[in-house]
Amino acid sequence: MRRELVNWSIVLGLIIAAFVTTVIVLNSTLFSSGGFVRSYLSALARHDMSSALEIADIHLPKEHGAASDDGAGAQPIDTTGAGSMLLAGSHDLLRPSALSSLKDIAVVDSTINPDGTETVTFNFELDGRSSQSTFTVQRSGARFGVFADWEFVTAPLTIVRLTVLNAQEFTANGSEFVAPAQDTPSAYVVLTPSSFDITHASTFLKAEPIVVSATEPGSTVRARLDVVANEALIAKVQREVDGYLDECATQVVLLPTGCPFGQPMSNRIVTTPEWSIAKYPPVNLTPGAEPASWLMPATDAAAHLRVDVRSIFDGSVSTFDKDVNFSASYLVTFLPDDELLITAQYPD
Repeated sequence: MRRELVNWSIVLGLIIAAFVTTVIVLNSTLFSSGGFVRSYLSALARHDMSSALEIADIHLPKEHGAASDDGAGAQPIDTTGAGSMLLAGSHDLLRPSALSSLKDIAVVDSTINPDGTETVTFNFELDGRSSQSTFTVQRSGARFGVFADWEFVTAPLTIVRLTVLNAQEFTANGSEFVAPAQDTPSAYVVLTPSSFDITHASTFLKAEPIVVSATEPGSTVRARLDVVANEALIAKVQREVDGYLDECATQVVLLPTGCPFGQPMSNRIVTTPEWSIAKYPPVNLTPGAEPASWLMPATDAAAHLRVDVRSIFDGSVSTFDKDVNFSASYLVTFLPDDELLITAQYPD
């Protein structure tokens, strides 16, 4: 009997030792500060927005919900902690389709701070670029009384203040968005880490792509997307302007009506004036004063006039056969269905 009791005591001791060892191992790996942050990063890597938000204890308001692309899974907002940052900007970029590619996640440093918090640094590949983020976490309790629970001291959120110049539409990681206003910084809340390839491409406009990286929790990143007229718009306006000037050149008067060129004369004309365009103004467009408008500044050009004139002094006849320099300016306004309204601009 005593021998059986000893045997059971040994077995029980081994079980307890194995359990304690398991707890120690799990608390130093899966349930460690690094394991907690890794689980969050892994959720981002697989574009599991719901899990990433749950791990980070981030709750989105229903009206801005983006745990999925259709807004499912949103919760009422909390104005403390992460909630205070959520109030700082739009949640449009908090959607799975806009998430970055996150690979090769590896912890490179872990430090216990004097206040009991822990700082964990990870390296990873963010959209093909080597990046690093540092997170501060703290114990928030114990699971089953033995496994450590953790929470972020600073929520893994970053504010991106994006200014879209000369347009409101832009794409981020292939998804389409519309800024509240053009030429004005708009704040967007994004998960950390994130990287966005931001650009604009439309029928008449383009932008050189920019990369916006958010790798520091609680920080603000500023970016500007400069939208300009594309080759299609410039070519179309050039054709319209050239055609308009060609029409002006068909008028058989010295001062064509509604046209930017003309040649007053004190002598009397003998033959019908013949106009042609010697040099068309090259179109260059700059942003207009109003949204959806582009201005062609006053640009040098030349028309050619040939006409015989009689001197009012001696009656002699001579031929005026010269280029007449002028400048032209036009305002281009976008209309629905990719139509353009081009209006001549005259000096005040």
